[in-house]
Amino acid sequence: MGKITGFKEFERVLPTKEAVEGRVQHFKEFNKGYSENELNKQAARCMDCGIPFCHSGCPLGNVIPEFNDAVYDGKWEEAYQILSSTNNFPEFTGRICPAPCESACVLGIHSTPITIEEIEKHIIEIAFKKGYVKAHKSYLKTGKRVAVVGSGPAGLAAAAQLNKAGHDVIVFERDDQVGGLLRYGIPDFKLEKSVIDRRVNLMKESGIEFKVNTEVGKDISFYELKAYDAVILATGSTVPWHMQLPGHEAKGIHFAMDFLTQQNKEVSGIAVEQDRILATDKHVVVIGDGDTGSDCIGTSNRHRAKSITQIARKPTPSKHRLKNNPWPMDKLTFGTSSSQEEGCERLWATETQEFVKDEDGHIKAIKIKEVQYEVDEFGKRTRLGESEIREIPADLVLLAIGYQHTEHTLLEQLSVRVDEKGNILANDKDYQTTIDNIFTAGDCRKGQSLVVWAISEGRECARKVDEYLMGYSELESKDFLATINA
Repeated sequence: MGKITGFKEFERVLPTKEAVEGRVQHFKEFNKGYSENELNKQAARCMDCGIPFCHSGCPLGNVIPEFNDAVYDGKWEEAYQILSSTNNFPEFTGRICPAPCESACVLGIHSTPITIEEIEKHIIEIAFKKGYVKAHKSYLKTGKRVAVVGSGPAGLAAAAQLNKAGHDVIVFERDDQVGGLLRYGIPDFKLEKSVIDRRVNLMKESGIEFKVNTEVGKDISFYELKAYDAVILATGSTVPWHMQLPGHEAKGIHFAMDFLTQQNKEVSGIAVEQDRILATDKHVVVIGDGDTGSDCIGTSNRHRAKSITQIARKPTPSKHRLKNNPWPMDKLTFGTSSSQEEGCERLWATETQEFVKDEDGHIKAIKIKEVQYEVDEFGKRTRLGESEIREIPADLVLLAIGYQHTEHTLLEQLSVRVDEKGNILANDKDYQTTIDNIFTAGDCRKGQSLVVWAISEGRECARKVDEYLMGYSELESKDFLATINA
């Protein structure tokens, strides 16, 4: 490595963030980034570990020690080439990935892991500034036409890879902007939309065609879709879970994504057609403890909510790994997001019992019950008892409890089958659906997951489509790269 003793000399340091009182005044990103000197130190911490488990921790198989070494030596173009060989969009993952690679870092066994995610973001941003990131125009065309349905991270990754292989690619998006979950599901304070636009413009320059406001099966027929040499369905997991509790029909109860989508459109200057969902001067209750719930908290803080309460059914996570969650598994321990830092009350082991309405049918409170658990060293829960039911005030309730599966209307038109969970039926080997030339990738196949997994799915699916069309593929395979790196 560039500095063999770096992991002994330097501590893990994250970039400073704008103070809470300042950042809640706007929706811009607030991470200040590293200085050149600090970035060098953080890259120097990457140790000569022999077997880099970070590779297996990353769904993309990123070649992490090598790009850390290049960063330490100031070889920015080399660092960018290494990073972009496995990841089409490091500017996305460097901002919003929960970094399972860091959970698998060998240094993390006895110390704190490398700041891989932050280094990744710095590599791609420096590469953009230095002009290393360019459109990829294929002058050797195959004559094959591929349609990608959905422009989220899986669809974008598949489109980028297939364009690289020389195919003509068109992406259909039913929303008014490209990006899917990236565009309308993730707040601007985590991912400013200019970052998406920058990448999409490069993809357009590369020859990829995007058609927005185009819903397949409605704005164009599924017969037209079947006329392509191959089709990739990357429609995401978009059917949310409901809470069929007494009073669930009350006004003021909304799905988290409706709330976040409206705010993202507002920030982008796009008119919101529905009644505006605002948290201003309201008692907000967020049900769900994942990333989406955290995004609702950050947005509500910027709306100047009167109070914010987050409800989670599970007990408070341990501050240390339990025996059922050993290294190098993704670390399941207690954490605090930047949005939670900004202010909210977190209720663990709490079950929602009823939504209480006022005389006008609007939500006014939630009845909850707190459960006492004993959790052993293997994570096994034993229910010990429960509290009396009590009410907490609620003027706005945001449901952030996940998604069931993808929407089925188009699948029924195409005669594409789904599995027992409602996801598109396709195996891990070829990503092919029950229809010969129709493939699928991302959350609509895998079920709701991380953006980094969606990019991985899109890349792997593109390789299988390329093999289907040409009989072979020269596109990078995650499995092949993992073998080479080992």
